[in-house]
Amino acid sequence: MALPSPKENTTALVTGSSSGIGADIARELASRGHGLTLVARREDRLKALADELSEAHHVRCEVLAADLTDADSRGALPAELEKRGLTVDVLVNNAGFTTMGAVHKGEREAELAMVRTNVEAVVDLCTLFVAGMVTRHRGAILNTASTAAFQPLPGQAVYGASKSFVLSYGRALGAELKGTGVTVTTLCPGPVETGFAAASGLSDEEASESLPKIMWVPAAEVARAAVDGLDAGRAHAANIVPKSWLLPMLAKQHPALKGSGSTK
Repeated sequence: MALPSPKENTTALVTGSSSGIGADIARELASRGHGLTLVARREDRLKALADELSEAHHVRCEVLAADLTDADSRGALPAELEKRGLTVDVLVNNAGFTTMGAVHKGEREAELAMVRTNVEAVVDLCTLFVAGMVTRHRGAILNTASTAAFQPLPGQAVYGASKSFVLSYGRALGAELKGTGVTVTTLCPGPVETGFAAASGLSDEEASESLPKIMWVPAAEVARAAVDGLDAGRAHAANIVPKSWLLPMLAKQHPALKGSGSTK
């Protein structure tokens, strides 16, 4: 198995774990006996989840509130974990968000913050923690991309490109780490039933109109597939949506492009 056996002083660091897929990945890892370090901005939600998992699975759950768009905030994580006597054996880069709409209508700060979270944080956290995994000859990395990684995504151009980066980076990193005892899995889910779209300003109705309801998958199901893929040492997990028709469907139906003139 590629997922390292949990030890008293090891932890699975999960970013973006205050809700959605990240919270369910944390639940799945805890159910398999892994201690957790939950990282996100919303400390209250992290504490609630930590209490839930500690009580349900009797695992150690640490909470680190951090702004992953900020390099100094990310850079402080290793020292804080060392202070708590913990070693990261499992790294889950799940934090991410999207903006909606045509590029020419985008807001500069929001677009750059998305790149810092979706791309820069993945590179930074891998750089911070993978070297130690290689030295110890044990570790597993899970990076959350998307089926958006496999083709352009009109209406979410920067988000799609950021996920293409995560996919390419994960493939290259996995090749570099072959034979070291450290594995890399890239999670590529299709539409998932979380609050992700709502956080970007879309209603549930608008999100469901963009793609057929049958394509939407519960977050817990995606999380289970992710951790199963991680445990098996697979390079990819949860490729759910056929990419051959996703692009034309989104270009025609994406709610963020309605009235923009971008789909004519």
